[in-house]
Amino acid sequence: MQSSEPLPTGSDVVQYERAGAWVVVAHGDYDPNSIASMQDALETAAKKHSRVVVDAAGLTFADSTFLNLLLRTHRATSLCVASPAPQLRRILEITGADEVLDIRATVADAVA
Repeated sequence: MQSSEPLPTGSDVVQYERAGAWVVVAHGDYDPNSIASMQDALETAAKKHSRVVVDAAGLTFADSTFLNLLLRTHRATSLCVASPAPQLRRILEITGADEVLDIRATVADAVA
């Protein structure tokens, strides 16, 4: 099944399949109090899909909780972070995670 339209999956995290990759949309703020639904989505995606893309264009805040989740997911599957918002890009650069994670400008680039 190929879909270019994001579909809700029963939680507040939008996810969809595109070009053989599973895309999980990060939107809003992620910290220890708000990470649970994203954590569930990425852990499930990593178990079911060989390629996972996090669409981070709508992310407005992320702390080390989100960064750790990305790194754990990276160890579990082929992970790509697409369209990281400036705040996330800065965290990735400061920590050196941009040297570990596959960062792409767009979701289209990530699934190509």
